Amino acid sequence: MNSSQPALPPGFLAGAVACGIKSSGGPDLALLVSRMPATAAAVFTRNKVVGAPIILGRRMMRRGVLTACVINSGCANVCTGERGLADAREMCALAASTLATIGIPAEADQILPSSTGVIGRFLPMERLREGLPRLAASLGGSLRHSQRFARGILTTDTRPKTAAATFLLNGRRITVTGWCKGSGMIAPNMATMLAFVATDAAIAAAPLRAAVRQVAAETFNCVTVDQHTSTSDTFVVLANGQAANRRIMASGPAWRKFTQVLHDVCDALSRQIAADGEGATKLVRVWVTGAATAADARKAALAIANSPLVKTALHGADPNWGRFVSAAGYSGAKMNPGQARCRVGSIEVFKAGRPTAADPARVAALMKQNEVEIAVDLGAGGAQRCRIYTCDLSRRYITINADYHT
Repeated sequence: MNSSQPALPPGFLAGAVACGIKSSGGPDLALLVSRMPATAAAVFTRNKVVGAPIILGRRMMRRGVLTACVINSGCANVCTGERGLADAREMCALAASTLATIGIPAEADQILPSSTGVIGRFLPMERLREGLPRLAASLGGSLRHSQRFARGILTTDTRPKTAAATFLLNGRRITVTGWCKGSGMIAPNMATMLAFVATDAAIAAAPLRAAVRQVAAETFNCVTVDQHTSTSDTFVVLANGQAANRRIMASGPAWRKFTQVLHDVCDALSRQIAADGEGATKLVRVWVTGAATAADARKAALAIANSPLVKTALHGADPNWGRFVSAAGYSGAKMNPGQARCRVGSIEVFKAGRPTAADPARVAALMKQNEVEIAVDLGAGGAQRCRIYTCDLSRRYITINADYHT
């Protein structure tokens, strides 16, 4: 796993330019392009309020083929009615026509649009019309282009989020590279804010869809910052087959190996989202074990991870473990308090219905670290467990979101 050197897989180009959508003047229009049509699969938000790109994207993905993804940041194109749909369609058409000028044939309905930023504002199409030709002319396959793409999709993120891995499959070296953005409005109900993965693996549409659904459930759907599901959530994988491996046609050893590497890349991206939560000062792993069912484990873990009292205790390094246990108790999961346990880092603080003799000062010291682990065993006699990534809740989160629209 290599998150610091996000190399583009063979056959892919990427880049980003500033076209004036963001007031900061940073890059705000990005493209990820396959030189040839790629097998593709995606999952989208389940929020009932969605952006125009989500409406178009759901239709596009029925074919399971994409040539490119075009992304703007700074404006979400959500709650914009028929004009928003028309703008999203034009965004794809503009990308297709500009890619043709550099020798990459692309149909507009094979270009997935994504938009992220403020809800309820129309896309400044004149800026996209000016920016897309410049962007297409600047595309490349180098590390610099990959890093530029990573920056072009950000909104309130404080840093780019990338991960990459290579592995051998049937004697062929395969690259899997991912980029994502997400800092606030993070409680994925399918994936994350925006996540893009490119690979040169050869894989059919059906097994790729199965891999994407499984990986989303195990990684991006196990991240929460503020319990607010985005209107723009998109997780898409493009596989262009340039590795020339024996094409993965169904589940089996090759599919499992590919899916595991895809999982590892997306898990790394998920951790980066939680660590960069708006105003966050620490990454938090919440483990729930001893659950009667997988659903119970997830309910309890999310209750702990989403609790404002838990998150503020983490921010202040307050060893108030009662907040962790009580959150599991109200989650609706089956729990036996008399058999339950709680651990902060390596220190057990609650066991069999009673506090332990753990030194609160030692617990507080663990909670002051940049990464903190909380573990609660429900004592329900089961073997199911769940891990959720989250972060602390600081005063800075309030400042960011109080001023976000303006």
